[in-house]
Amino acid sequence: MGHDSSDTEGRTADLDGLKALAHPLRVQLIEALSTYGEDTASGLADRLGESSGATSYHLRQLEKHGYVREVEGRGTGRERWWERVPGPIHLGSAELDETEAGRAASRVIMREWLHHREAGLRDVIERGHEVLSPAWREALALQSASVHVTAEQLDELNHRIVDLIVDFARDHRGQRTPGSRPVHLQYYAFPVLDGVEIPADASTPATTLQKESRS
Repeated sequence: MGHDSSDTEGRTADLDGLKALAHPLRVQLIEALSTYGEDTASGLADRLGESSGATSYHLRQLEKHGYVREVEGRGTGRERWWERVPGPIHLGSAELDETEAGRAASRVIMREWLHHREAGLRDVIERGHEVLSPAWREALALQSASVHVTAEQLDELNHRIVDLIVDFARDHRGQRTPGSRPVHLQYYAFPVLDGVEIPADASTPATTLQKESRS
């Protein structure tokens, strides 16, 4: 499928953009448009259990900051259709991470995003066997692993995985072929916060240090 550079690179939100997105309903609107495709303010209100006045207002705010846009050639003056602007949204930058306002906005967005993604995963665990066909049950994956690596090694893996996910999402964005359905691709890789980092000048074998840290 053809794509432009903006689809590939996405956008990095500045502080104003982070603040604009740091609202639970706005994150839900982005998630709904990303998952189910274009919709109206009233349709999104029904899906999210909100008033159409609320969804319409927050959609306009998201439009101002380039997160959503009106679907060209569809809808009327009274009923606008909305879609998510293609491409990944990068939350903040090294500069914004140094400010409390930037960190606070990122936390709000990530908490809301994680809440909805976890809810979807729990739903699959609870109801997937009854709802999904054998082919879809075979296609889904819930995989995890625990490893002991350096920050550089984890960063290298993250770049490989993220590039794969972004390319896959870009190549299939907008696909509405028979047999397709909305799918969430989730990937987490993070250091265990109560783990012990082995010092750079450690001469003791790593396995010994790990045992000592657990004693």
